Amino acid sequence: MGKHAGLTKIKRSGGRIAAGRWKLEDAKARFSEVVRRAREHGPQRVTVRGHDAVVVMSVEEFERLAPEKPRAAFVEFMESLHLGGLDVTHEADHGRDVEL
Repeated sequence: MGKHAGLTKIKRSGGRIAAGRWKLEDAKARFSEVVRRAREHGPQRVTVRGHDAVVVMSVEEFERLAPEKPRAAFVEFMESLHLGGLDVTHEADHGRDVEL
């Protein structure tokens, strides 16, 4: 087996490399290279039994695709519900009588 036996390249029109494809065992054995290629060349697909299983991508690419949504502070969230007309009063609960 050659140095890049586990890596196949997918071509798009124009001959550009779209992404690397790795067998799981090769990705495990050469994980540092998979990560390096993900950062330099784009997402790397890892296959299990010939089927795509996972994609290794740079954190920059991940954040671009799934940006973290800012979370509102709890008070701002509660105020945004506009519950001003909601009646939240209740009768006092003194428990129940129990015979011992």
